[in-house]
Amino acid sequence: MPGLIDCHVHVVASMMNLGQNAAQPDPIAVLRSLPIMTGMLERGFTTVRDVGGAPPSLADAQMEGMIAGPKLVVCGKALSKTGGHVDFRTKYDTREAHRNDEAFGSLGRIADGVDEIRRACRQELRQGAKFIKAMANGGVASPTDPIEWFGYSEDELRVAVAEARDAGTYVSAHLYTAEAIKRAVTCGVHSLEHCNLIDEVNASLAAEAGAIAVPTLTTFEAQAKEGEHLGLPSTSRPKLDLVRSAGFKSLEVLRAAGVKMAYGTDLLGATHAYQNHEFLYRSEVLLPREILASATTVAAELVGAKGRLGQVLEGAVADLLVVAGNPLEDISILARPERHLLGVIQDGKIVVDRLH
Repeated sequence: MPGLIDCHVHVVASMMNLGQNAAQPDPIAVLRSLPIMTGMLERGFTTVRDVGGAPPSLADAQMEGMIAGPKLVVCGKALSKTGGHVDFRTKYDTREAHRNDEAFGSLGRIADGVDEIRRACRQELRQGAKFIKAMANGGVASPTDPIEWFGYSEDELRVAVAEARDAGTYVSAHLYTAEAIKRAVTCGVHSLEHCNLIDEVNASLAAEAGAIAVPTLTTFEAQAKEGEHLGLPSTSRPKLDLVRSAGFKSLEVLRAAGVKMAYGTDLLGATHAYQNHEFLYRSEVLLPREILASATTVAAELVGAKGRLGQVLEGAVADLLVVAGNPLEDISILARPERHLLGVIQDGKIVVDRLH
């Protein structure tokens, strides 16, 4: 079968506490990202889309064979307003907001207002970003932004979309609430991350716009189980409970509206091991064929590789898996790669061999 594609990862997120992750010395943060990438490849993910943190230079290093891991499709640093989802200062912290903007371990950078966002988009694109990521709602892991907060104004989102379109690409947005999704879709955002609190009206709006959603159920389950002892701040727990409780319903709403869904996981720190569990969680709502498409053909479309990745056909890239069993009959086998994933081929080369 084709190699798997995860459309929502953070390979630089070696710690659950993202503020501490951003404050790591760059050499340590780089070295901690390498086993994360290796683990993804060993779980069958031959390509991943990094939606905040990994620089284009890391993607280049993988392509040149310097490091083992999936192909990286990156946005560079995600964009956030002051007090948004990548501003990890507590409310009493008055230190300079931009101090970690360029840190390897930081998932994003602060950009306020139309001019700053335009400049930030151009900088990320100049350095090789394949798309732009914007934090358009509050988030679980950040300390001062309630989930329901809007991340950016309409003018700010529109300028990001304009800059991305001028570069032949799109904007991906971190989103939970129906109203934030409505604003993002209206402004031209193409990739909708999470979407836990979406409603029927705005799911239909997203479908009409041709947007692609990237639900990420496994990260909320992993944080609920492991977050407390892995360093997730206690202030994050109420926000986690809110979005976690709505995750499975969001799949039903998206499916009913006809919104395309790509596979995503959004895991942090030691919970990267839960990457394949997303197959199990989605199976409570979706059919095996739908889930498999989310990690192959739909994902390939989202990463700009339709017809080249996610399919077994002449002319496609030879990213392939050897699997014991048929995931179209039992999708849960993909959740147990240590038992059912016998081999991984990337670019025509065997990179994982459990047959011998």
